[in-house]
Amino acid sequence: MFMVASAGIGVLCLNMPTFALADDTPAPCSALKRIVAAAPGGFSSVQPGDANTVAQPYGQDAQCAAKGGTLTCTWTKATDSGSTKDALQAVAADIASCLPEATHDQNSAARQHFYIGERGQRTQITATTAGSGKLSLAVSGK
Repeated sequence: MFMVASAGIGVLCLNMPTFALADDTPAPCSALKRIVAAAPGGFSSVQPGDANTVAQPYGQDAQCAAKGGTLTCTWTKATDSGSTKDALQAVAADIASCLPEATHDQNSAARQHFYIGERGQRTQITATTAGSGKLSLAVSGK
């Protein structure tokens, strides 16, 4: 009897719809890691959507371009991400958690700066406010 009841419960569980409990927002870590890894080579290996994926949890209109060894993205913060300062802090938290080897050497309301590597070989990561309701992320490799 117990085996029949257990089998019945198992079948019910398999037939029930599943619900996602986690946030469906794209995780920026893998894209951020690819961008940072590509920095010393001039970003030629960066996928077209990588920079947008880093910005997407905080805004939908990221405009990105690589020029002179720096990849820069600017976007309008999402309306549900609090103030521009709050959104900047959230971007910095993502950078810190995704890149634990990075040194976070500046933490202000308008600018967050990280670097990876030794002097002369560093990859710089800078997140800033960029006007009213805008954020910017710049990654450069030397």
